[in-house]
Amino acid sequence: MQDISDPIVAQGGRSVGRMMPRGSGRTSPQMLRAHPRLLIAVTVLGLLLAPALPVDAVQASPDTILTNPARFDGQSVTVSGTITNLRETVSRRGNPYYTLDLSDGKQAIRVFSFGEAPCRSGTAMVEGTFARVKQVGRFTFHNEITATQVTCR
Repeated sequence: MQDISDPIVAQGGRSVGRMMPRGSGRTSPQMLRAHPRLLIAVTVLGLLLAPALPVDAVQASPDTILTNPARFDGQSVTVSGTITNLRETVSRRGNPYYTLDLSDGKQAIRVFSFGEAPCRSGTAMVEGTFARVKQVGRFTFHNEITATQVTCR
């Protein structure tokens, strides 16, 4: 007769493994610490998939945002309008970026994004984060959307 307290389980006269009490094996955090490459791979995968997750952006016009900027400060917003005052330049570090004003016919809001402008004129839809005040080094910017996506219309 087999002693049930014995952690080695025999099946058909041969040993098939150890029975471990529930919770005594390696947990996921322990496994990730034991395998740093797996931890790095999981972290990179999470960072790559994060922008693909849906964000509850507030849809608003430039006039609505600029009439009450405190309400939208730090919020994800989606804004549509006509492109004016497009300026493309390169930072001191060599990174291209652009700014443009997006107008709804009443007011225009400034948009900033890295890269090259996908639209030169016409209308566009911008998704990004609105900031009443944004400090970048010694520069201060007011009432600006940092775009994560600009779609030409």
